[in-house]
Amino acid sequence: MFRILLYLFLIYLAYQFLFKFLIPVFRTTQQVKKDVRAMNDRMNEFAKAQRNASSTKSKAPDKSSKEPIGDYLDFEEIK
Repeated sequence: MFRILLYLFLIYLAYQFLFKFLIPVFRTTQQVKKDVRAMNDRMNEFAKAQRNASSTKSKAPDKSSKEPIGDYLDFEEIK
């Protein structure tokens, strides 16, 4: 009788361990991997768009860098 109760208790513990720990951990890791892959894809798309935007922007000549900004003013220190 004691042996049957022990087996039932062990089966109950295994059931609890499986359905309350292992399966949620497995599902969570799968979801995190999926989210990381999606975020990585979005970052790659954003970087690709940035490269495309910068390459089209760099083809046009930049006239503002050739113009002088202004005179240098030397300030004296007030004590």
